[in-house]
Amino acid sequence: MRSFLFSEACIILIAAICIQANVNTLTWDEAYAKAKRVVNQMNLEQKIITVSGIGYENGLCAGNTNATIDPDYPSFCLQDSPIGVRFADDVTAGVAGINAAASFDRDAIRKRGEYLGKEFRGKGVHVQLGPALNFLRSPQGGRNWESGGEDPYLTGVLAEETVIGVQSQGVIAMAKHYLMNEQEIHRNITSSEVDDRTLHEIYLWPFARAVEAGVGSVMCSYNKINGAYACENDYTLNTILKGELGFKGFVCSDWTGTMSTVTAANNGLDMNMPGEIKFEGTGSYFGQNLTDAVKNNQVPESRITDMAMRVVASRYKMRQDQSYPEVALNSFNLQKAPEVNVQDDHKKLVREMGAASNALLKNNDEILPLDLDRLKSIAIIGSDAGPHPGGRMCEDDACIGGALGWGSGTVKYPYYIDPLQGLKNAFGSRELEIISSLDDWDLKKAAQISSTVDCAIVFSSANSGEEHVVFENNFGDRNNISLWQNGDNLIQAVADANENTIVVIHSVGPVLMPWINHPNIKAILWPGLAGQESGNSLADVMMGKVNPSGRLPYTIAEKQEDYVAGLIREGSFIDYSEKLLLGYRWFDFAGIKPLFPFGHGLSYTKFEYSKVSLSTITKKSYGKNEEIISEAFVTVSLTIENVGDYDGAEVYQVYISFPEYCNEPPKVLRYFEKRFIREGRHIDSTFTLRKKELSIWDTENKEWMIPSGKYTLHIGASSRDIRHSSDFTLYPF
Repeated sequence: MRSFLFSEACIILIAAICIQANVNTLTWDEAYAKAKRVVNQMNLEQKIITVSGIGYENGLCAGNTNATIDPDYPSFCLQDSPIGVRFADDVTAGVAGINAAASFDRDAIRKRGEYLGKEFRGKGVHVQLGPALNFLRSPQGGRNWESGGEDPYLTGVLAEETVIGVQSQGVIAMAKHYLMNEQEIHRNITSSEVDDRTLHEIYLWPFARAVEAGVGSVMCSYNKINGAYACENDYTLNTILKGELGFKGFVCSDWTGTMSTVTAANNGLDMNMPGEIKFEGTGSYFGQNLTDAVKNNQVPESRITDMAMRVVASRYKMRQDQSYPEVALNSFNLQKAPEVNVQDDHKKLVREMGAASNALLKNNDEILPLDLDRLKSIAIIGSDAGPHPGGRMCEDDACIGGALGWGSGTVKYPYYIDPLQGLKNAFGSRELEIISSLDDWDLKKAAQISSTVDCAIVFSSANSGEEHVVFENNFGDRNNISLWQNGDNLIQAVADANENTIVVIHSVGPVLMPWINHPNIKAILWPGLAGQESGNSLADVMMGKVNPSGRLPYTIAEKQEDYVAGLIREGSFIDYSEKLLLGYRWFDFAGIKPLFPFGHGLSYTKFEYSKVSLSTITKKSYGKNEEIISEAFVTVSLTIENVGDYDGAEVYQVYISFPEYCNEPPKVLRYFEKRFIREGRHIDSTFTLRKKELSIWDTENKEWMIPSGKYTLHIGASSRDIRHSSDFTLYPF
């Protein structure tokens, strides 16, 4: 298995610059000490300037604050998106968050964060609006592709590694959307109704990992949580985020997500963005209104000082006061932006991660990798495979094909390698006949072409995005989870005509597969949203240059009704009544067989697990008149051997079943690791689970606790492919 080397070399084009940062960030205590010296010199109005946006389209960035004079404190530039610098040229369009999660690779996710940080820094951006850390609760959720899927542990890894990577370059990461923002429809008016245990064990988990990683900012969401708007929710902002988690950075509203002046300020909101109450409107909840609220004794000035301290300290923590580049954006007039190319050779990393996150769902008869010595002709079918007539280098608007997604989570593509181009590049000068049809609706032509070749590769897709863009009557969220553009009929027609059919699906989330049992469909590839190098990444996998190691970050069900939660289209309440039974946890609990389970992904080689051993150590302390487990160490060792014919990477996944009385789901993911193993070789691996992985939320005492009793540890290749299980007990003695 070949991997592409990530180079630190800089390519300077036009007026391009290369910024190599690798910042040794300050501790929060050090940052606050520096911030105090500045904020103590500010008057009330100046402190409010540092926390108030100046209005959408009134500055160079998506969000801006004004500078102050005496003391001299600079303006702030806040910019989308989680996958790259939005509203900009000469930037990289990388893999989406859902692909980063699908890689199940901590190192790759960290490197992705690092290159994102380099590009945002190179453009002079102080705050990246990302990572997105919401959940695939409903398979139709419009922004599922921006985040990490259905599991809190996996999304927590995405949070931690992305934050560390981005902030290593001196850029403030902004974890979003806090909290319980899992659908787009009615996002401004609905209240997510959730119990405290579910909130902590599922939806808070990745934000807690972001805080542990030192994240500088958190964006509160549009929705309400148990009746109170997220950007003025005292319990989630003050009690949990700033109190329980000890978050030292600043809380920023989603754009026009501030709903009041006094309540928002007193209940934990630190920065109002972009400034105005509504887009293209007038007035602001902060600015002069906040000044008046202080003078009228509705908001204490100490709270304003705290807001300013949090913002200024976040900047100093990242050392942005030391040789930070000037803003090189003009978000709403790109032609006037400075020509600063920050792409470097990041396309290599994008190509590598696009391949590493591609999940091989099915591979009958080992049809993949393609054997071009045996194939004389190939058909490539479907609009998803080729160049789109309207172009793929879009931003905000919906694009059909591999460049999927719409809304503020997008980026302008510098180019797009479509699958047809990528495969042709890989085929090279071989004597291979390549026939293509990119019309999804001409089934007769698709069948005719497919019937004449040795192998037919058929492409289809499904798309979604943010609520403010409506595409084919999809208000951000998908109306259903069927393939778009006549995909099911196209796949059926091709499979009917060719006994060696390969299906490739680019999708923002799960789709239905009514054709799954067709005997002629030999393989299914799931590349996700692979970015500008999509076609090359796909070709690397199909040709065997890269052995697939992507894993599904969500469950693909046989029927839409199998999912525990859907969209709420009517009413103002979203009841999270499934509690802890999100995703695969529900399928396990209900005994529903998924089409493809969470964590699933095949390889061109085979791996065997052996020599699993386990040991435990506990530490005790005294709680309310009883001994409790204060810490535990469950250390596990195992051997994995590559017994197949290819070098490859295996992702072993570790699930825990808690003691039965805890009323936890049947099993929950608590560790994973991707290891590269050469053909015929083996690796030994050891890991330790501690309190974080072994705890549940005690709603009575409002704390994490390690339950006493019998646990079961499961190790496997997916949530349904368990290779080994071992019981162990934890007691406070």
